[in-house]
Amino acid sequence: MKNLFEDSKDSVDIYNQDIIKFLRSYPKNRKVDLVVSSPPYNIGKEYEKRIDIENYLSWKKEIIELIVPIIKSKGSLCWQVGNYIKNGSIAPLDILLHETFIENGLILRNRIVWTFGHGTHAKKRFSGRYEVIMWYTKSDDYIFNLDDVRIPSKYPNKRYYKGNKKGQISSNPLGKNPEDVWNIPNVKSNHIEKTSHPCQFPIALVERLVMALTNKGGTVFDPFMGVGSSGLASIIHQRKFVGVEIDKEYFKIAKDRISSF
Repeated sequence: MKNLFEDSKDSVDIYNQDIIKFLRSYPKNRKVDLVVSSPPYNIGKEYEKRIDIENYLSWKKEIIELIVPIIKSKGSLCWQVGNYIKNGSIAPLDILLHETFIENGLILRNRIVWTFGHGTHAKKRFSGRYEVIMWYTKSDDYIFNLDDVRIPSKYPNKRYYKGNKKGQISSNPLGKNPEDVWNIPNVKSNHIEKTSHPCQFPIALVERLVMALTNKGGTVFDPFMGVGSSGLASIIHQRKFVGVEIDKEYFKIAKDRISSF
């Protein structure tokens, strides 16, 4: 991919690099419209080294402090996380990280619950079937294209029963505002998008965020790109994309997926 620092006009720029090193050298005048990512949860997956939760949160804090300045004033950040688990006890990462986002001037707009039907079965607690997307904005004046992500109304032919509008359709003809609980299948063994990544981000989950929180031609940035699902969601909807991934195997998969689109 062409280097972003050469004033690239290409729609995609991806890097096989450590995210902190990348952000320290990133030009602060190259702003992005949306940061969307699903960073490691520190639960010992093959792509991460498990560390003490205090060190993990400190690492995330440094990354967040470097990311926030490159978000445009009307931009958003969507951080998708699950739970940190130790000795059978869970700690919701969205709760542990929230203070850091607030300290960096971000404003929480939604705590979106992503629910799915498949996963590892627990033996001493109810099986986890959800994760959380924290949507923050940089200011009170932010992009939110609701009409682009409306879903079918439950009662599309419902009408006003009294008043000046009696008999007219009462629901929005474009559909209703999606609720903050999203039921989207996760990427498991038989999923059409499945690669070798054990915790792959489904494209559909990112698409709604891209469409709602950026305009066509805007820039989406994923600091933990994985196998490039956020890049594909951006390209599909005519957005530019910047992605960073430290793992060479996942980077190659991302590059191949994006290049073949």
